[in-house]
Amino acid sequence: MTEPTGIPPLHESPLARAIGAVLAGSFAAVQRLRPPRPIHSRGVVLRGEMRWIPDAESAGVTFIDHAPPGPVPAIARVSRSLGLPAPLPDIIGLAVRVDLAEWDRGTAGTLRGEAPGRQPGAASPMNDKTGPASPVADVELASAGWNVPARFLLLPHRRAERARLGSLLPFRGTRGAVLLVARTASGRPPATDPRELDGADDTPWVLTLGHATPAGPWHPFARLVLRLDPDQDDRGLRFDAVRRPIPGARWPAWVRAARQPSYARVQPDDAEIRTPTTQPAAAGT
Repeated sequence: MTEPTGIPPLHESPLARAIGAVLAGSFAAVQRLRPPRPIHSRGVVLRGEMRWIPDAESAGVTFIDHAPPGPVPAIARVSRSLGLPAPLPDIIGLAVRVDLAEWDRGTAGTLRGEAPGRQPGAASPMNDKTGPASPVADVELASAGWNVPARFLLLPHRRAERARLGSLLPFRGTRGAVLLVARTASGRPPATDPRELDGADDTPWVLTLGHATPAGPWHPFARLVLRLDPDQDDRGLRFDAVRRPIPGARWPAWVRAARQPSYARVQPDDAEIRTPTTQPAAAGT
């Protein structure tokens, strides 16, 4: 496999590579029946912004700990994994893409508690060795439990706003393993299936984002405000949190070996990437 897929070399995590190969084959088989997405085949596109919470607990992750003073544009997709119709319970998925260029401009390379302003010649967080070169970062969450061990398990829900949406698999920051979670603070998504959008209003769905060590308490660090996007074309929204990680996040080899073969199998390398700043089709672009 090539490096852009995020799959580690064969000698790393051989057991996880075997699991990944099995999952990739399963995804490919399901994709033949449900193209182009084998899971989360239908989703609702949302658009909004992410605002950091002042004086939040640090995580040892650049993206979390560098808090811009203003909002950062975001685009998201909420969906049901199996596509079961509401009100049947299903695994709720929320994938979020944030604009790293806007985040980088807002942070000016400073950590919480430091004086604002970057020293001459100081590196941007976008270009540090733990950060991605991509202008966007993806966060992928699914309905899971809140406490240990349920935070590592997929749990079906009838309604997205009642679900705790977690990352399930940990990435590594400078202080060890980190998990992410999103929990509804107010409102709800207009729908989880585009066929249910008739009569949907523009009430915002507000979520609190948090981080935790695998066995530790959750710490809120940002608010995510999402509304229905006028442009529901989701062809450019193929998310991959490993290939487009948040700055400061390193994915362990075993995680990449288990999950990335499936992504490489069902996502084309030259797929269009829709950014949070792309203007909706309704705006005439």
